Amino acid sequence: MKIKTERLSIVLASGGLDSAVTTAIAAKEGRVALLHANYGQLTEARELKAFNAIADFYDIKERLTIDIEHLRRIGGSALTDPSIAVPTGDVDSKAVPVTYVPFRNAHFLASAVSWAEVLKADSIYIGAVEADSSGYPDCTREFFLAFQTAINTGTKPETKITIKMPLIDMTKAEIVRLGVELNAPLELTWSCYKDSEVPCGNCDSCLLRLRGFNTAGVRDPITP
Repeated sequence: MKIKTERLSIVLASGGLDSAVTTAIAAKEGRVALLHANYGQLTEARELKAFNAIADFYDIKERLTIDIEHLRRIGGSALTDPSIAVPTGDVDSKAVPVTYVPFRNAHFLASAVSWAEVLKADSIYIGAVEADSSGYPDCTREFFLAFQTAINTGTKPETKITIKMPLIDMTKAEIVRLGVELNAPLELTWSCYKDSEVPCGNCDSCLLRLRGFNTAGVRDPITP
């Protein structure tokens, strides 16, 4: 008689709103392991605190924090280079903002795939949003489909890992409503690009978050 094993998913978790809701989705479907990356971002310590708080909320024992500090040394982003100011956000701009960290999600996904092969996880969840986002090129459906091909080609024949992006076509307001519906710990999340004590309220990430909560008719629990 074949014994059925519980499925395992890895969630890429920054500690932000989108990754918290994605964690809630994955946790409903089976066992979850959480992966977080420190990459020299301005709010690195605050994001790590949020990540661990969310992991504790869901009582997730399998959690891994990776250090990819070379992204800071590579630079090219306001999130990793202190000499580049984080601009006041423009959520309606179509240009790739200076807060884009070059090819960041490829680094995250590559590490997640390595861990997934070891843990024998069958899926990797990422809370990427294309429809209502900052316009990062590595947050598009096209990018993730291309990376899926790389996974299929570059892993062992018996390895079957699927990238899942449940929020990809959702607006921030829809994500907020879903988070409330799933009782995700939105009060534990952190989204601000610049500050670690009180959200600045004017970077891309803060503005998108505030617009999402306002449109959803829900009070942001971390807003003073």
